[in-house]
Amino acid sequence: MFEKDEWTQQELYKYTKELEKENRKVILIDTIIKPIENIETMTYNPYEMAEMPEGTVFVFYCDTGKTTKERLNYYRKKFPKNNCISLRGGRGYWRPNYQLLDELDKNV
Repeated sequence: MFEKDEWTQQELYKYTKELEKENRKVILIDTIIKPIENIETMTYNPYEMAEMPEGTVFVFYCDTGKTTKERLNYYRKKFPKNNCISLRGGRGYWRPNYQLLDELDKNV
């Protein structure tokens, strides 16, 4: 999951569930001061982010995902104790009603 520079919305939900089982927090970081609907976000604040526990995963987003992907090396140097990922497609690709559903194979 951390070999990729970008996560889709689906991967964000899936990996958040997996990492919560390991007691690791995933935080969606707003770099454009436009919160995303239906999910908790945190405005980019280096001081506050540095106070987060080691191993916290920061998922950065902008309007299109291009700027945050280009800045990943900067974020990774600034927060070496945390994993830094870009949200693919940014805020423009976000689907507010998207849900990660469990397997429906049990009904077959």
